[in-house]
Amino acid sequence: MSVVLLVVIYVAFVGLGIPDSLFGAAWPAMYPDLGVPVSWGSAVTMVTCCGTVVSSLSSAALIGRFGTGRVTAVSTALTAAALLGFAVAPGFPWLCLLAIPLGLGAGAIDTALNNYVALHYRATHMNFLHCAYGVGITVSPFLMSLALSGGTWRDGYLEAAAVQAAIMAATIAILPLWSRVGHEGPAGEKDDDPAPRAASPLALVRRRDIRLACLVFMASVAIEGVCNTWGTSYLVSARGMGAGEAAGMVTVYYVGVTAGRFLSGVLANRLSSKQLVGLGQAVTFAAVLVLLAPLPLSAAPVGLFLVGFGNSPLYPNMLHLTPRLFGRDLSQAVIGVQMAASYVGSLTLPPLFGLVAERVGFWLFPVALLALSAVVLAAFLGLMVSKGWNPRRC
Repeated sequence: MSVVLLVVIYVAFVGLGIPDSLFGAAWPAMYPDLGVPVSWGSAVTMVTCCGTVVSSLSSAALIGRFGTGRVTAVSTALTAAALLGFAVAPGFPWLCLLAIPLGLGAGAIDTALNNYVALHYRATHMNFLHCAYGVGITVSPFLMSLALSGGTWRDGYLEAAAVQAAIMAATIAILPLWSRVGHEGPAGEKDDDPAPRAASPLALVRRRDIRLACLVFMASVAIEGVCNTWGTSYLVSARGMGAGEAAGMVTVYYVGVTAGRFLSGVLANRLSSKQLVGLGQAVTFAAVLVLLAPLPLSAAPVGLFLVGFGNSPLYPNMLHLTPRLFGRDLSQAVIGVQMAASYVGSLTLPPLFGLVAERVGFWLFPVALLALSAVVLAAFLGLMVSKGWNPRRC
């Protein structure tokens, strides 16, 4: 039964990735149909992101009252209903309204399942879980492209809603399993859910160690956001690559993210989460140096691949470390705060870089990545020291 539960958790994370890349793939076809400017798309993504922040911060209270299984099932239902609403929305204001349940559902699923896996399964499963998310964000644009080739963007959203509804049915079907199966702890021992300790987000962020952890997440996600949003602009504006070629080359970043998390999952049986984070950041620094160096244009996609490859192990492994760093009883509340910090980082820092680069130049792209990488490393080492761990040791 535990295998069935874990499989559904993986599938739920695939479903979590589907909405995240679906809107970007559909928006070029959506905005002319809806009769709005192309820039209005950012309003939908901002509303969605705000919803995820709210649900992340409230996840500990919700899960403490209703349990992980019920919160996951209801949140999946919210995202399925929101995607169906997108498919039939008569106008742009409806998209903004529907973005609220989409964000609330996604944030709750994310925090609930991350904490559950961090508490009950080995680090390798946490890494493969986030690799499954990468599958979702990769498959989603493919579904939309198939829909647009023979229909409209609404058909793509209907297909995504159908997939999410199937995942919702699976999460409802396994509700009895959450309290009946055993789980693997960090050393393979069986364990039970700890009684969650109540803590407000404001009280948590007053702690220096939690602020350092939030800074790690915020800067790491900002690296992802800057690469995702501005990688193509850097290749075109600063390196002179053609727009079509650059759009294809920047996809190597996503390949690097998925490959990095898969390899991290494989290595998690041999290396600790701390080691995986440290090695990943070493690769990220090397990748940034590749982008900074006066190398041929062909080296730029290699650098982007390595940035994604090196940075990708941090997120799942830091989440897996959370119960060990802050206590099993407090992990749900801390993960909610950490993920809220991640969403704030993705919402604010990439647009801020875009404003600066528009005025100064996109040659700043690798400089910004270097600065963010330095913040990640400094905050991570500071957190390790605050917990009495020697970063030089395993």
